[in-house]
Amino acid sequence: MSTSQSRSRVTSASPAAPPVDRPAARPRTPRSASRATAVGALATLALLLSGCAATGEAGGGSGHGGEAGLALPDLGSVTIAGVPGRVWLGLGLVVCALGLAFGVTVVAQLKRLEVHDSMRSVSELIYTTCKAYLVQQGRFLVVLWAFIAAVIVVYYRVLVGFDWGRVAVVIAFSLVGMAGSYSVAWFGIRVNTYANSRTAFASLRGKALPLHRIPLRSGMAIGMVLISLELAIMLVILLFLPGDLAGACFIGFAVGESLGAAALRIAGGIFTKIADIGSDLMKIAFKIKEDDARNPGVIADCTGDNAGDSVGPSADGFETYGVTGVALVTFVLLGVPDPGVQAALLVWIFVVRTVMIAASGISYTVNDLVAQRRYAGAEGMDFEKPLTSLVWLTSAVCIVSTYATTWLVLADGTPGLWWKLATIISCGTLAGALIPELVKVFTSTGSRHTREVVASSKEGGPSLNILSGLVAGNFSAYWLGMTIVALMGGAYLVSELGLDEVMHAPAVFAFGLVAFGFLGMGPVTIAVDSYGPVTDNAQSVYELSGVEDVDGIDEDLRASHGFVPAWERAKQMLEENDGAGNTFKATAKPVLIGTAVVGATTMIFSIIMGLTDGLTTGLENLSLLHPPFLLGLVAGGSVIYWFTGASIQAVTTGAYRAVEFIRTHIRLDGSEKASEEDSRRVVEICTQYAQRGMLTMFLGVFFATLAFAFVEPYFFVGYLISIALFGLYQAIFMANAGGAWDNAKKIVETELHANGTPLHDATVVGDTVGDPFKDTSSVALNPVIKFTTLFGLLAVDLAVQLSGQGRHALVLTLAAVFFLASTYFVHRSFYGMRIQASTETPTPDDEPAELLPQPGTPADDAVPTRV
Repeated sequence: MSTSQSRSRVTSASPAAPPVDRPAARPRTPRSASRATAVGALATLALLLSGCAATGEAGGGSGHGGEAGLALPDLGSVTIAGVPGRVWLGLGLVVCALGLAFGVTVVAQLKRLEVHDSMRSVSELIYTTCKAYLVQQGRFLVVLWAFIAAVIVVYYRVLVGFDWGRVAVVIAFSLVGMAGSYSVAWFGIRVNTYANSRTAFASLRGKALPLHRIPLRSGMAIGMVLISLELAIMLVILLFLPGDLAGACFIGFAVGESLGAAALRIAGGIFTKIADIGSDLMKIAFKIKEDDARNPGVIADCTGDNAGDSVGPSADGFETYGVTGVALVTFVLLGVPDPGVQAALLVWIFVVRTVMIAASGISYTVNDLVAQRRYAGAEGMDFEKPLTSLVWLTSAVCIVSTYATTWLVLADGTPGLWWKLATIISCGTLAGALIPELVKVFTSTGSRHTREVVASSKEGGPSLNILSGLVAGNFSAYWLGMTIVALMGGAYLVSELGLDEVMHAPAVFAFGLVAFGFLGMGPVTIAVDSYGPVTDNAQSVYELSGVEDVDGIDEDLRASHGFVPAWERAKQMLEENDGAGNTFKATAKPVLIGTAVVGATTMIFSIIMGLTDGLTTGLENLSLLHPPFLLGLVAGGSVIYWFTGASIQAVTTGAYRAVEFIRTHIRLDGSEKASEEDSRRVVEICTQYAQRGMLTMFLGVFFATLAFAFVEPYFFVGYLISIALFGLYQAIFMANAGGAWDNAKKIVETELHANGTPLHDATVVGDTVGDPFKDTSSVALNPVIKFTTLFGLLAVDLAVQLSGQGRHALVLTLAAVFFLASTYFVHRSFYGMRIQASTETPTPDDEPAELLPQPGTPADDAVPTRV
């Protein structure tokens, strides 16, 4: 690489006040009482911010705006192998187009795969209910986005003083970001609901390989489309929009995608576990099989597999990839003084991203060819092995590609810079392979920890089952935590080898690059995660289709498709493949939460740069000797533990109502299938509680962010660090404990064939405890951490500006008001969501009656409770 001396201008923003506008509040609950509460709170907030903005206008907004005021250097000043950097970035768009084309091609191929009509009808019913859920979530998101847009106008137009054109850019790209998260969610459910019935049908041939290839190919399509779409949007901003608008574009984009991810991830996690628990408990209550077609909760469970395990991760992955990129761009513009080095690093970051997409595609192709040769014609296989080999192969190819690309782009610049940056990224890429391997130690069907859960359950029942799962989760937090520390420590040591010559705080940049490396093999990480919901649904589609009971099915399959069905082997392989899917769903969770935490470090740097005037003043406040900073460290943990409890409470109450409805409407005599109307009603219950729980928790987090940002800026920095660290360990612990419980049940069902026994009942109980652990609370902490950090950038800047205008009393008053608002929603997240037995007299703070299904007689397990 060479960079001319006539570099373009340095970024126009000084590293002074870097607030990022992140999704603000989320209006609207499904019914009148909760909706009035939320809208009232949000209206009050809008008035307060409007008042603050009016007071701040005179103070001058021109110098502020944080990241939205940043401008790009001239990327055309960079040349790589004699070719301008902008041309290389243009080639990145070509790679993105190929990735999108791959996804579209896979959809067409999946649609053409052979499938029996009975299975197709079930998968299309699942898709129909998923569509209904996503349409409702889409309406919800539009309302939330409208409020966010209003806050953007108030802040950037009135307070900061941006012209209407720049404000419109922020708003427009916030819509682009939200639409991106939403669109990949739609794509994910369409791909998965094609793949689930085709996988189920392929099992009838009795060959194992198609059961691996179909789910992995569909997952790879989702991964390629997700990463390619996100990268394409960022490249369009870099290449086709004026450099002085880039900051506004990136911030708007980050705000929008974070809004979409938070809503879809949190609500999806609540939805799926309400449905899963409601369906699972019927196995104990009525001694029926897992996917009994007579159970009205099974279709909701299948919908939830997509809402929670496909829609949520797709939107979350889209946001994670985007926000990490925005954080790195922000660091380069704020922390690197030389505009020439800025331009070189920005081109390098996006060229490496492009190369890693290609590396993931090549690795998948090679691994697929090896799997075909190895397992062609096999009647059985260890479904985890080719997934493991894919992860390790991709990690190795990405590391080699990183070194080669970094040498090509940066070797002619600062001596030694290229191998240092490549090594730092490789620490993250290695983590992307090591973390899944460690997760398998605690969650795989072959792991000693998971088998310990089964052994404990044999004699100790549900109690020892739960205790053993807690052990697995706690041990996993230790080993994964130490691994992350080691890899981040290695990145830090490399950053100390002279990177301070070209940037401020090189260790912070190193940590951001580690997060970048985590996501380097993004398409494959998303692919193995998406493998799970397809295998789970495939098993359900098989049972719900009733294909074995279709008249003349053996002759029909022989005549129409040319094979004799292997019924027993098909069911066994579907069970085993579901176990592999459970394991690899678990492996993606710590990667995403690790990325959120490591990437948050880079975003917190933006706040610190603003508070310390470019690391020149006030550094002593970033110390335990500064009491507000220490108190912030203590405060963060309380919010993480409340959020964990609130998310589980939403699942608990929703599951109670779902079970109540299912017990009343299930028909085991004289009926082969539950009515479609009853199945849709269970889906409605899940959707209602998902939206209510998500909104209440979001508002609690939102107002807490405002309150703590207004208390004292360094208190808020401590708070952000705290929620990242507490959130990391809480998420890892809960995700892996849940994974161990889930696969312990799978061992009992597939290896011991002990369905319907007390041992099976014990593992079902453990699994229902683990459901909200692994798929609700743990995964929701990822968007919460990123939302708080992003929105906090704006909030703390607002507080600092008001204090600088001599309005410190107003700032503290607002902090108190926001804290009271947060406390109200924290209180409501339990008392407004708690289970109400019919023997109780509802209080004004309790659930709106019209929201819930109210049976004429109390459920036989209703237990009176007291406030």
